[in-house]
Amino acid sequence: MRTAAEQDTVTTTLAQLTSLRVGGPVASLVQATSEEELVATISAADAEGLPLLVLGGGSNVLAADTGFDGVVVRDARCGIAVESADACGGAAIRVPAGQVWDEVVLRAVAEGWRGIEALAGIPGSTGATPVQNVGAYGQEVAEVITSVRTWDRAAGRVRTFARSELGFGYRTSLLKQSLADDGTGRAWQPTPRYVVLEVSFQMVLADTSTPVRYPELARTLDVPLGERAPSAEVREAVLGLRAGKGMVLDEADHDTWSAGSFFTNPILPADRADRLPAEAPRFEAGAGMVKTSAAWLIDHAGFAKGYGLPGSVCLSTKHVLALTNRGGASAAELLALAREVRDGVQMAFGIELVPEPVLVGLRL
Repeated sequence: MRTAAEQDTVTTTLAQLTSLRVGGPVASLVQATSEEELVATISAADAEGLPLLVLGGGSNVLAADTGFDGVVVRDARCGIAVESADACGGAAIRVPAGQVWDEVVLRAVAEGWRGIEALAGIPGSTGATPVQNVGAYGQEVAEVITSVRTWDRAAGRVRTFARSELGFGYRTSLLKQSLADDGTGRAWQPTPRYVVLEVSFQMVLADTSTPVRYPELARTLDVPLGERAPSAEVREAVLGLRAGKGMVLDEADHDTWSAGSFFTNPILPADRADRLPAEAPRFEAGAGMVKTSAAWLIDHAGFAKGYGLPGSVCLSTKHVLALTNRGGASAAELLALAREVRDGVQMAFGIELVPEPVLVGLRL
């Protein structure tokens, strides 16, 4: 399939397009520089029955070594449109899906827009944030999203969802759920039925952060839990914490050749959580549910930092929740390590860890 966009159907691999740096060749690559081109590419692929992978930063993808025999479209749009910024309504902004997320956080802190300062350093694009309901250090993006414009692949039209319609939960949303179940019985993997075009945010005008809810961040800032701190200081503290865990992309650091946290934190019924060892972390998750730490489970199931195959794949030397490419990894090796960790935790604690990245051409 040809468009006016830049394409490379011979040499481009998913290893070149993802932060894990594994994955085989793509049949067709389109760099979409406008919404019209993005929608036209998606529609054409769907009309021809071709597999479709819409990519932003490629930071949450593990792709097969065999490659992708379909259309990969990268959203190359960027920009931040400020609709209003006043003391009454706060800052209302619109951001295209392809915009680098960390640049949005930097702009928000610089302009005094409160609410995403603790989400600094998260790699990837803005369009991915509502899909995963991206969160870190006590903040979630759902808290400041007002609406999301999408392309509905089933209906062939633009559809806008208000925050109340998006079904936000821990690392999930209606958008993510439409990967496997869109209500029509059709699975759309590896790209959801609803492809994000633009995200709208509403943030309070303030130079101080939201109340600091995460103990590690509070200790780093030297403030009590629940207190505020200057947003710029929160951002810098978060970047430091993330860098210390290999969670800020660095070409020279193989601990950052990852998809970030590979497994989500399990959310368990309270009576099931009570069967965990007394020292296991527990956090209230509402409705009688308790969240525990996937990293703690992995560590206490016998998988230490650096566990794996030297020179190929291993858990990060800084943080056991990240699976990393040491420079010569294959997708098959990464998947084998993920299975070993998942099965080890299942055996030790009876809890099945759920992967966070999108698996392209693979099954865990």
